[in-house]
Amino acid sequence: MKRYLPYLLAGLAFGFVLVKSEAASWYRIQEMFHFQSFHMFGIMFTAIATGLASVQVIKYLGRRRSLDGQTIEIPVKPPGRKSYIHGGFIFGLGWGLIGLCPGPVFALVGTGSIGALAVLAGALHGTWLYGALKDKVPH
Repeated sequence: MKRYLPYLLAGLAFGFVLVKSEAASWYRIQEMFHFQSFHMFGIMFTAIATGLASVQVIKYLGRRRSLDGQTIEIPVKPPGRKSYIHGGFIFGLGWGLIGLCPGPVFALVGTGSIGALAVLAGALHGTWLYGALKDKVPH
């Protein structure tokens, strides 16, 4: 159990930041999709820049081990694959219809949102369905 504590703390911090920054707010997400506010775009651009900088630091320092000692591999992926376009379309469609992406779902469940529980149940069902059908769908 002790080895999972850093992950639990990171998840709690991530959820706290999502809720306090209003990134888990359905209204903020709808504002973004209607191009009425820069709030969510600013959060996403900051996350992209942070992720990019973090990966570059990991590569530069040669730190290729996770907290539990597993090797971190960052594969080079070719741009423009149809699977990325299809996956992005499905993800965006779900995000636009539901108003939540996976990160805020867990944060909102933690705040006691009943609607987020329904979304989480659907996401888990979809994940199970993909696992059951992954050999039959294109990758």
